[in-house]
Amino acid sequence: MPQTNPRPKILVVDDIAENIHVLMEILKDDYAIIAATSGEKALQMAQRPPAPELILLDIMMPGMSGYEVCQKLKEDEASRDIPVIFVSAMGEEMDETHGLELGAVDFIRKPVSPPIVRARLKNHLALFRARRQLQEQNQELTEAARLREDIERITRHDLKSPLNGIIGIPSLLLRQENITEKQKELLRMIEISGYRMLDMINLSLDLYKMEVGSYQLQPMPLAIDDILGTIIDETADPERSGTSRASIVYRHEHHTPPRIMGEKLLCYSMFANLLKNAMEASPPEQPITVTTTLGSSGEVAISIHNHGEVPAEIRDSFFDKYTTAGKKSGTGLGTYSAALIAKTLHGSIALDSTVTGQTTVIVRLPSAA
Repeated sequence: MPQTNPRPKILVVDDIAENIHVLMEILKDDYAIIAATSGEKALQMAQRPPAPELILLDIMMPGMSGYEVCQKLKEDEASRDIPVIFVSAMGEEMDETHGLELGAVDFIRKPVSPPIVRARLKNHLALFRARRQLQEQNQELTEAARLREDIERITRHDLKSPLNGIIGIPSLLLRQENITEKQKELLRMIEISGYRMLDMINLSLDLYKMEVGSYQLQPMPLAIDDILGTIIDETADPERSGTSRASIVYRHEHHTPPRIMGEKLLCYSMFANLLKNAMEASPPEQPITVTTTLGSSGEVAISIHNHGEVPAEIRDSFFDKYTTAGKKSGTGLGTYSAALIAKTLHGSIALDSTVTGQTTVIVRLPSAA
């Protein structure tokens, strides 16, 4: 029957057959040993599949020295990751230093001690296999990320098809003469909501790009009052939000409404999430206050304040992924995406829970001024 766990393959390189024999006697019970008596032969055997998992290499050899062999091994992509341990009678510190600088992982002096040889081989093979496993896992993660991006792209495409009807039909019905003003208003709400949903679908892949640091920000001056006003109108309207639990008070502490540098869709998504969370966390009939101020260092601060406090156990991880408490349908992604967007916009986000029974989330964004 074939072996399911073959012994590790070790290449021993020495121009003296007796030295090879000594190492083979020490290692034969635990390893599959192959040997070469010259540097040229060693390079050939290192390339022959399956490649050795470790090389024990003499330094002083006629023709090509061990140093030269190690250098060529490290220059070749196929063999550069194979651990090399020098085994030599050369005992000067500079000899060992030169070997390590060439890429060797260790240096064993002759005459060799069997326990030391076994221990060092065991340790370096474990490190080599762990590093190789990490490389394989990293490759798998890279492939999974690529697959995830492909799936999200396909999903976005498939979701857009039914949205065409949601967006397109209201505009057709609005042309009819036999509908009331109330019906027209509802149709416009459906159309606006359809476009909002389309924006959110487009945003989904952008959030992934923000996570991996590949999102290309294209900031432009934006009137923060317009963005907040739209969200507040949609959130506070019971017919749109599905709730009448809390009113929203908006004020800005300056004569001229501030303008920020950012992207409209990102800002809309961030503040819509934060206001939704505030509405859900606020006790009935308690108002939510949204305040914008101009900071001394040129940023615009947007504070969202509500009654009801964040549980103490999640305050330190409030903006972490999947952090949630007390919400059966909560995913913990709303505040995480808000923090991700704030960072992408070259701003910041913070939680202030210093006042008992109250919560304030403060977003700071670059001013367009």
